[in-house]
Amino acid sequence: MGKFLVVHPVGADMTPEAAAPVAKAVKASCGPDAYWVRSWYVPEEGKLYCEWDARDSEAVSQAMTAAAQLVPQPPVQGIYAIAAQVTGEDFR
Repeated sequence: MGKFLVVHPVGADMTPEAAAPVAKAVKASCGPDAYWVRSWYVPEEGKLYCEWDARDSEAVSQAMTAAAQLVPQPPVQGIYAIAAQVTGEDFR
């Protein structure tokens, strides 16, 4: 499994109430090939950044397509493979 970052341009006024049905649809569409891990919303940029564990970017795309059958999904700016992950704990 690899890690992927999906960037969604959602605007500067996204609310938790508006995001909840989208998140539930994504969670319901996850499977062994693509699993949504977490998201970060940056209102100043108007973007939602979502971390996925997945076999490949196509598996992420398929999970998001399945979620769109349940609830309209935000647009996708890109799906990017994460080449390296570094945390502060790596430098203790």
